Amino acid sequence: MKTNWQTRKLSDVLVKTETINPLLSPNTGFAYIDVSSVSNETFTIENTTKILGKDAPSRARKKIKAGDIIFATVRPTLKRIAIVPKELDGQVCSTGYFVLRVSEKILNRLVYYYLLSDDFSDMMEKLQKGASYPAVTDGNVKHQLISFPESLSEQKRIVKTLDDVFEKLAKAKENAEKNLQNSKELFESYLQSVFANPGNDWEEKKLGSITSKIGSGATPRGGKGSYHKEGISLVRSMNVHDRKFTERNLAFIDDKQASDLSNVTLEKDDVLLNITGASVARCCIFPEEYLPARVNQHVSIIRSKPEIIDSYFLNYLLTTKNYKDQLLGIGEQGATRQAITKAQLEEFVVLFPKVLSEQKSIVKKLDAISTETKKLEKIYEQKLADLEELKKSVLRKAFAGEL
Repeated sequence: MKTNWQTRKLSDVLVKTETINPLLSPNTGFAYIDVSSVSNETFTIENTTKILGKDAPSRARKKIKAGDIIFATVRPTLKRIAIVPKELDGQVCSTGYFVLRVSEKILNRLVYYYLLSDDFSDMMEKLQKGASYPAVTDGNVKHQLISFPESLSEQKRIVKTLDDVFEKLAKAKENAEKNLQNSKELFESYLQSVFANPGNDWEEKKLGSITSKIGSGATPRGGKGSYHKEGISLVRSMNVHDRKFTERNLAFIDDKQASDLSNVTLEKDDVLLNITGASVARCCIFPEEYLPARVNQHVSIIRSKPEIIDSYFLNYLLTTKNYKDQLLGIGEQGATRQAITKAQLEEFVVLFPKVLSEQKSIVKKLDAISTETKKLEKIYEQKLADLEELKKSVLRKAFAGEL
């Protein structure tokens, strides 16, 4: 029950802090906390740099004390919040931080938890201004309202409860993240083992000899400005991920633009491979529901001869570490950027079972394991989401006097 509580502006519970010029620093200099020094995952200061008086830029820095709370006021760092530890007492931080030094009225850890709450972060989102580097002002922060019990003993009880809960939540999150990573690695491990142990009936062939088409398209004249809200799908590299086609940012072109790209018309179960840029070598099967479709110059169609190699088997093969490493190696040979040419793909050698039924059997097993591991991934992803929501709920209760 919320009794003997008060609601004040943050400015009412803070005391004045110092701003200094590092040029006046002692010979030993200062440890400097930049806006990137604080982790927005652990909310701790993870690294600092050293600045000496004689070498320091002349602009001002904020001097900090142990127990101060620093809050980054510039996006995308608004979640960078930390309490200054004893070893950084008397050091300096960027003016991109607002330094909160609390009075005897309130515990610093209670203010720290308030800064982590949705109420505070949502308000900061609303108040931020600026196009390139959205930010809030020190005044925006100081004028936020915080509710807290007058009794320091009650504040200590709330802080202890929050400390205990957050410690357990952190452990639970660590375990869930570990299990999520393990579930992903489980499938990858099995996939690698299949292709690392070929049978006696496997044979080597160049892609050019087992495909009926290898080729990429182009971007319609006018670039992004020429795309439409609907029409014929134009697949770009951002849609192609390993063993996953992503609909997000799928572009559309009209019949005339599609006609100009008729030589790269997609068909059901075509293998797509990114051949340029940072996403080179990502590979997936094209889903039938997005037909009719074309590809741009950053994506190559690899259409297998179905009587020789199954397209789903080929997709699994090209996304194994061994083959991906080979493709990445080819891509890095580009003069100015990562790129794989049609000729290089035609000469690319792959190893696969001669018997088509064996390929399909392998695909069936891989699909089954993939389905089960994805179920596990969803379980742990949901657990992580639930833990995050629980953390928010606990903070809401704490500052509503319901903890």
